[in-house]
Amino acid sequence: MSFVIKICGVTTPADAEAVAAAGADAVGLNFWPGSRRFVGPDANRERVVAAIPPGVLKFGVFVNASVSEVLAQARRWGLDRIQLHGDEEPRDFAAVPARQLVRAVRVRDAAALADVHAWSADTFLLDAFVDGYGGGGEVAPWAAIADFLATQPTRAPRFLLAGGLHPGNVAAAIAATRPAGVDVASGVETAPGRKDPELVARFIAAARAAAARIIPSES
Repeated sequence: MSFVIKICGVTTPADAEAVAAAGADAVGLNFWPGSRRFVGPDANRERVVAAIPPGVLKFGVFVNASVSEVLAQARRWGLDRIQLHGDEEPRDFAAVPARQLVRAVRVRDAAALADVHAWSADTFLLDAFVDGYGGGGEVAPWAAIADFLATQPTRAPRFLLAGGLHPGNVAAAIAATRPAGVDVASGVETAPGRKDPELVARFIAAARAAAARIIPSES
């Protein structure tokens, strides 16, 4: 799979269209009511989903929702990926196809990554550890992530890097951790849930160039 650039926390149809037009590979829709980037009631969700063109992946972000609720929402809104960002247990989601499942891990240090292999997910999202469930704009500990990956020469998980990324640091983040993709929310916003088209375009251009230079086999 090619390098994935995901713009998360999209809350309006206009932003969904702009993000896709700028070249994003994936759009993240937050289904957790506690988030400042909650995609809102059904009427708004319908408009936002309709604005995402074919070929752009739709990620649904969930926090501590039941597997039945998550799967129902995934079917209703045509989600391509289910991203779990809470305290969910691997056994509860074992029946979800691995290709569809993305497990978020809030990384304080390398030890926080020790149980990734308990999950059947094909892809992980490595984020900074903050109080709550992400979206805090804190930079993830790149060195700890790189150290952990160095201990997994044959079992290194496929992951998207998140946490405090923006146009000015995404190239360094890619060089430090060599992810399969990057995920950004606050780093391309004017306010929570409101994307800045110029920042989005700059972020995508910087990430795409860095991936082509640093991870040619993935881009």
